[in-house]
Amino acid sequence: MLLTQAVVPQIVARKVIKRSKSSIGLLKYYECCRLCPRQCGINRISDSGQRRVGPCGETHQLRAAYAGPHFGEEPPITGKNGSGTVFFTGCPLKCAFCQNYQISHQGVGAFVELEALKKRLEDMIRINHVHNINFVTPDHFFPHVFFLVSLLRFQGLDLPIVYNLSGFQSLEMLKIAEDYADIYLPDFKYSDPSLSARLSRCADYPKVALGAIAEMVRQKGFLDICSTGPGLARKGVLVRHLILPGNVKNSIDAVTLLFAEFGRDLPLSLMSQYYPVIELEDRELNLCISEDEFYRVYSQVMELGFEHIFVQFPRQDNGNQPKTSPFLPDFRLEEPFG
Repeated sequence: MLLTQAVVPQIVARKVIKRSKSSIGLLKYYECCRLCPRQCGINRISDSGQRRVGPCGETHQLRAAYAGPHFGEEPPITGKNGSGTVFFTGCPLKCAFCQNYQISHQGVGAFVELEALKKRLEDMIRINHVHNINFVTPDHFFPHVFFLVSLLRFQGLDLPIVYNLSGFQSLEMLKIAEDYADIYLPDFKYSDPSLSARLSRCADYPKVALGAIAEMVRQKGFLDICSTGPGLARKGVLVRHLILPGNVKNSIDAVTLLFAEFGRDLPLSLMSQYYPVIELEDRELNLCISEDEFYRVYSQVMELGFEHIFVQFPRQDNGNQPKTSPFLPDFRLEEPFG
């Protein structure tokens, strides 16, 4: 059955999804879309052959570029068997430097029916024994995702549900997400509004992201392994920050802001994997970060006294710009991660 033909339940904050004659259909959320902080209000429902898209680049029809085990997350998420990821096509934020540029900007991906995606997730659990279900950039398809989680849980799924997010999230949608999430992996990309305006077209990113992360922490607390010891995470928040070349001050201020807002116990993942995907006007962004840039940020993290950090140290290439990056997937391939 096609998603557009299905009878779907209303999604209500803090309530189990249930069917009723007066319920609003899943597609209602796309008729005047306000799923992300851009609040575009666009009717994303496609009809009469027209393709109606929001800033995310997507209609109401679910699209994904990859669904399979992924081994590139932090150890408490990846574990031994991998994280059962779904990489959705499109993105509300669309950073100019996006490391998943193929799916966020170029629209690589295929239409998928909800039932087919559910079957793929069940196969990952049964065959691959993944440790969690991980939705990557799901914001613009949140209603589908919440419904999918409710179906999996109805069938007895007890694996953690992970939301891999940009940090640029709607508080209203996060409050609805509370019952359909266990772990949040938000980015905190920018402390500098002028930089976020230039690279992601949202000068309000720092304020919005801090508010969104605060809501995630209110719901789930910090990642549980920080208090229980090494192992697989089942609940909580882990914040990521990707260092951008030529923008050390943005990173130093970003980790300082996080420390000021959430304290030393906030789990932090510091990433050095930036790689230029396309040529950008900002010349620094056409390079990888230098060791000096990385260690200036890393030193700030250590001086602030964060207690729980995951650190991705830069690759050693004898001072030369690496020709490839192992962290850049190719979503045109059946196995994007090689």
